Amino acid sequence: MSLKRFLKQHKKVKENTTYPATKSLTDENGNPLLWTIRALTTKENDEIREDCTIEVPVKGKPNVYRNKFNSSKYVAKMIVASVVEPNLYDKELQDSYGVMTPEELLKEMVDNPSEYQDFATFVQEYCGFDTSMEEKVEEAKN
Repeated sequence: MSLKRFLKQHKKVKENTTYPATKSLTDENGNPLLWTIRALTTKENDEIREDCTIEVPVKGKPNVYRNKFNSSKYVAKMIVASVVEPNLYDKELQDSYGVMTPEELLKEMVDNPSEYQDFATFVQEYCGFDTSMEEKVEEAKN
């Protein structure tokens, strides 16, 4: 097999897609606005995962720590990093909802829990995860 096949110029790039994240934001015809979504890279996902993991002390064991993963923070950051449009970092958009971060803005714009969950599942699947983080957490609990 030729090594040339593995060169970057032969790598397929996943195109952006669209998704109607919420029914509460519509166009002039009442159709839900489409959000533009991109797939994350492995490096981006690792950075988000790292940001959502903290070390917590183990009770009764001085100087011993364990990792604690915040899955809801991870999902919100993953969605924010995947959203191309609307620009969740836009100050005017954040100000219109009275929030200071893109994660807060996301949860204000998609404030229906069912829609948020569906959106999270869509983004995770688009990024290549077959099962959502919540499903993995539930599976680990059982």
